[in-house]
Amino acid sequence: MSRKPNSKIFTTLAAGGIVALALSQAVEAQDGQRVRIRGAIESLSGDQLVVKTREGSDATITLKAGWKVGGIRKASVEDIKPGDFVGVASLPKGNGPDGAMEVLIFPASMKGTGEGNRPWDAQPNSQMTNATVSNAVKSVEGHTITLTYQGKEKTITIADATPIVTLAPATKDDLKTGAGVIVTGEKAADGSISASQVAVGLNGITPPM
Repeated sequence: MSRKPNSKIFTTLAAGGIVALALSQAVEAQDGQRVRIRGAIESLSGDQLVVKTREGSDATITLKAGWKVGGIRKASVEDIKPGDFVGVASLPKGNGPDGAMEVLIFPASMKGTGEGNRPWDAQPNSQMTNATVSNAVKSVEGHTITLTYQGKEKTITIADATPIVTLAPATKDDLKTGAGVIVTGEKAADGSISASQVAVGLNGITPPM
């Protein structure tokens, strides 16, 4: 990316929702109670966040002491450069490369976060690949990027309509009714959900992850 983020800002973000978003799948494999809530804010009262989930139900989330907020803002495919570290959710496309569902561009200070390829829960058969971009080219049907991680390589196509996002500073004031969020939390035996971080879409965008 051409503009370098402020490292202090992204240290704060790393302590909040974005790192949890990148790493939660690895934790989830060991903890069946780890959940991700995707949707729009219905209300925030004290430490109680109510989210209208994308499935249509309401989820009440208790925010833990010291909870933090990370922002997600729109970016462009032209921002993806060789050497960047990205998180790409993708789906298989027959015999060709996987097709990207969304791309998250990490700041340089978070390079290596959750590196690897793993199943993802955005859609059936989807995967999340956190990796370094070794090559990025434009083609007739969009863009193609080659990712390297843990000694492996994966090529993914990015159609023109694919959501591309990156990170931005955010505060609790950004958690307004209707704002799109993704929350990584813990579901207790009684069904209650708690979380220590919230990732919120800025300027009206819905976090695509």
